[in-house]
Amino acid sequence: MFAVVRTGGKQYRVAAGDKIAVEKLAGEAGDTITLGDVLLAGEGDNIADASKVTVSAEIIAQAKGEKVVIFKKRRRHNYRRKLGHRQQMTLLRITDVGEGKKKAAPKKEEAKAAPKKDTSEEKAAPKAKKAAPKKAAATKKAADKKPAAKKAPAKKAAAKKTDKK
Repeated sequence: MFAVVRTGGKQYRVAAGDKIAVEKLAGEAGDTITLGDVLLAGEGDNIADASKVTVSAEIIAQAKGEKVVIFKKRRRHNYRRKLGHRQQMTLLRITDVGEGKKKAAPKKEEAKAAPKKDTSEEKAAPKAKKAAPKKAAATKKAADKKPAAKKAPAKKAAAKKTDKK
């Protein structure tokens, strides 16, 4: 069975056992991931429902792609800039392409289902307690500071007068 999946802004035609290099994905070597965005799936001439197909892959390695050289030049201005860039890649081995249940993300409604306690009074009291020490600390700091001692004005050296006749 084959599938066309989209990851990293590109589309790949994959089958079980294929190795592909895609834009960097989170994970370490040996981790198993599921490529969720399946665009097309089928076997031979038959096309299956892509929404029911899952593609699982194993991360082989995190690597860098080939170097792309960027060279800028402006004629007659002695301007040359040479830069290089190596894109981060993830090497994947497709382990399974087939119909299966997709893992759904946990719903937020389940988290909200637990009753919340009315903590408005509890929250207000600690805030009041915390605010008072800050003000006290500020006044304490102001009281600890002593006025700066006045420095004696620097005496200017008397200008030397030279008699030139």
